[in-house]
Amino acid sequence: MTFLYIQRYIDIASLQMKKAFFQLHISVFLAGFTGILGRLITLNEGMMVWYRLLITALSMWVLYAVFSKRLQKISWQDILKISAVGFTAAMHWVTFYGAIKYANISVGLVCFSAVGFFTALAEPLILRKKINRTELLLGLITIGGIYIIFHFDTEYKTGIILGIISAFLGCLFPIFNRRFLQRINVETVLTWQITGGFITLSVLLPFYLQQFPVSRFLPGWEDLLWLLVLSWICSVLAFRLTANALKHLSAFTVNLTYNLEPVYGILLAFMVYNENQYLSRWFYLGFAVIIGVLAFHVFLVIRSEKRAKALQEELHPDEKITL
Repeated sequence: MTFLYIQRYIDIASLQMKKAFFQLHISVFLAGFTGILGRLITLNEGMMVWYRLLITALSMWVLYAVFSKRLQKISWQDILKISAVGFTAAMHWVTFYGAIKYANISVGLVCFSAVGFFTALAEPLILRKKINRTELLLGLITIGGIYIIFHFDTEYKTGIILGIISAFLGCLFPIFNRRFLQRINVETVLTWQITGGFITLSVLLPFYLQQFPVSRFLPGWEDLLWLLVLSWICSVLAFRLTANALKHLSAFTVNLTYNLEPVYGILLAFMVYNENQYLSRWFYLGFAVIIGVLAFHVFLVIRSEKRAKALQEELHPDEKITL
C-alpha cells in the first residue's frame, strides 16, 4: 500500500514535470521572439528596457493587485532583495538588446547560450551545493561554440562581449527566484521584481544616457505597439510560465532549455531579415556545437528517467498501479 501511494505521488510529479516543460518551451519561444522585437523597436537598448519595465510593472500591479488580488504581503527585507534581483534582470535585458543592436539578432541570441556555463558555476555557489561536473562540462563546450564564432567573426566583437555579459546576468535571477518561489507566490515575486528593476534602472538611466546619448526619448506609434507586445506577451505571460516551471525544474535545466531561444530567434531572424546571408560558416559551426550540447543534455535526461523506471520495475515487478 505504501508503494502505491509513492507511485501515485511519482505519477503526479511526472505530470507536473511534463506541464512544467511545456510551459517552459512556450516561454522560450516567446523569449526567442524578443530578438525580433529588439530590432523592430528603434529606441536604444536603455530606453527600450525602461519602457518595457514601465509597461510591465503597471500591467502587473493592475492585474494582480486590483483584479485578481494575488499579491502577498511581504517584508521590506524581501522587497529589497527581490528588487535587487530585478535590477540584475534589467541589466541583463539592456546588455541583451545592446548585443542585438551592436551585432545582429543571431549573434546576440547565440551568445545567450553561455548562460548554461555560468549557471553550472553560480548555482552551486549560491545554493551551497556540489558542482555537477557534467553540467560544467556541457557549459564549457557551449563556451567553446561561442568562441568559434567570436574568433572568426571579429566584426561582432562588441555585440559578443555584451551578449556574454547578458548571459552571466541572465543566469542569476532564475537561481534567486527559485529560492523566493519556495515561500512567495509567482505573482508577488514577479511584480516586485519588475517594479524594483524599473526603479533601479530609472536611477541609473540618466548616467547611462550621458554615455550613450539618444536623439529621442518618446516611442513612435509603431514602437509603442511592439513595446506592448514585448511587455504583455513576452514579459507578463512569459515570466509567469518560466516561474511556474521553476517550481518543478532546476535552474540549470531551465537555463539550458533556454538554449533553444537562439534556435527560435535565429530561425525568425532568417525568415524576417534574411540574416543567413550575412553569417559565415564559422557561425554555423559554433551554433552546431551549442545545439549538440542541448541534444546531449536531453539524451542524458531521458536515459536517467528510463533507469529510474527500470529500477522501480525491478524492485516491485508484480505491483499493479491503479490511480
